[in-house]
Amino acid sequence: MLERFTLAVFTACLLLLLSACSTSQLGVNRGKQVQAVPEVPREFRGIWVATVANIDWPSKPGLSTQQQKDELIALLDKCVELKLNAVIFQVRTAADALYQSDIEPWSPYLTGKMGQAPEPFYDPLAFAIEEAHKRGLELHAWFNPYRALFSSNGDNVSADHISQTNPDDVISYGPYLWMVPTSELVQQRAIDVMVDVARRYDVDGIHIDDYFYPYREQDEQGNDVPFPDDKSWEAYKDSGGKLSRSDWRRKAVDDFVERLYKEVKQVKPHAMVGVSPIGIWKPGHPEQIRGINQYESIYADAKKWLNKGWADYFVPQIYWQIANPDQSFPVLLSWWEQENKKHRHVWPGLAGHFLESRFTENELMYQVRWSRIILKDDPGVIYFSMQWFMKPDYILCKQLKETLYAEPALPPASPWLDKKKPDPIAAKVTKIEDGKVIVKADAGTLVDVGWWVVQIEQDGKWTYDIKSVAKKTAKIKLADAEKKVDRVVVSQVSRTGIQSKYTELELP
Repeated sequence: MLERFTLAVFTACLLLLLSACSTSQLGVNRGKQVQAVPEVPREFRGIWVATVANIDWPSKPGLSTQQQKDELIALLDKCVELKLNAVIFQVRTAADALYQSDIEPWSPYLTGKMGQAPEPFYDPLAFAIEEAHKRGLELHAWFNPYRALFSSNGDNVSADHISQTNPDDVISYGPYLWMVPTSELVQQRAIDVMVDVARRYDVDGIHIDDYFYPYREQDEQGNDVPFPDDKSWEAYKDSGGKLSRSDWRRKAVDDFVERLYKEVKQVKPHAMVGVSPIGIWKPGHPEQIRGINQYESIYADAKKWLNKGWADYFVPQIYWQIANPDQSFPVLLSWWEQENKKHRHVWPGLAGHFLESRFTENELMYQVRWSRIILKDDPGVIYFSMQWFMKPDYILCKQLKETLYAEPALPPASPWLDKKKPDPIAAKVTKIEDGKVIVKADAGTLVDVGWWVVQIEQDGKWTYDIKSVAKKTAKIKLADAEKKVDRVVVSQVSRTGIQSKYTELELP
């Protein structure tokens, strides 16, 4: 009890200290200067765009192709407005596809009918990637590995859905059908699906969520209902298997995560692999933590995956408040970061959808600030989910734009993927007028380069802007239109976040 009380007092005191600090004091770590040019801020600012049940996009099934495109563009434009830099776009909700696939049927959340392509035809994933990259946004394809079907779609199943082609590998549990995680066919199919997307699409990442084994269903008396994989379990024992049932299930998930990481890297080395487990590994880790046990309830040993480096970024969904001692946000985030033995990215998932029910906007703002303190050399967060940020009265948007996200940021670098620096960029200052500097650049292509950066010095103070390589002209507003421009420096940044040497431009 004393430990919990001490934590609560410490947290309250720190919140008061944070609230007294200026925005600049809480800003992104800018790092050291190189060649007398300050580093541009680095921070992963991501958001999940959920398509399951039409949570975020499209707003309902059956919209026209143009309506779907317009809605998606509006989402991406909102991300730019908020100075986010990454979209985690759900493309497999339940053994379906929101892109053209030869493996799985078209998602019913597009047209209202499973297996039916949009008409006039377009590929939503290809469109999302193109439009995101135009705006300087990363696009990560998000997959659910094992969910097979919602009961609400029970009468809307196409002949090529796994429940029809391989019914022995699908189990009914609660309101869903689930693919059996120990099935070799299920594992291979999920990996084939994700590797296929990595191979054919210019994605920046492959992302899986926290639904491995399903969360426990309960009966009318409140008792846990066992996951009904008796047939597979008996077959495993009959074949000479020696593991306990829990270890057998967990090993299947471990093997899947390890294989996925290795096989994605074989086809697209620069694409990041991301995993988003629930924010508690086991109760008691760290000591004060209580609550769900993902290790035993959904057979996910996410600590092991992080320790082994089987992903490039981990997004523990820490959907609890800072001052909640049983599930304290900073305590949990610090624990995950301490388990980061391979020095990958750890960026917490934030519960933007709880703002109207459990959290205040200040709670989420402080969680971003905590992430910057704990992850000071590699900050970042991902918000769930986009629909809330599209609300015109969503106060968090206003707060972020005015304070924490007043300036853009580059995603943090991932040097273990590729340390090679891009070539220096060729560029020219064409005009300085009306309080703006106009720069034209011969930036690289999206094959190797993601962004180019313009930095401007006036009287010892620097401003900057970040542009997609798809845009060859930058118009940067001067911090002070009355002062002369002393220097304009440009650089470009690889898809793995490695920055080129600076090029100082001649001034007209």
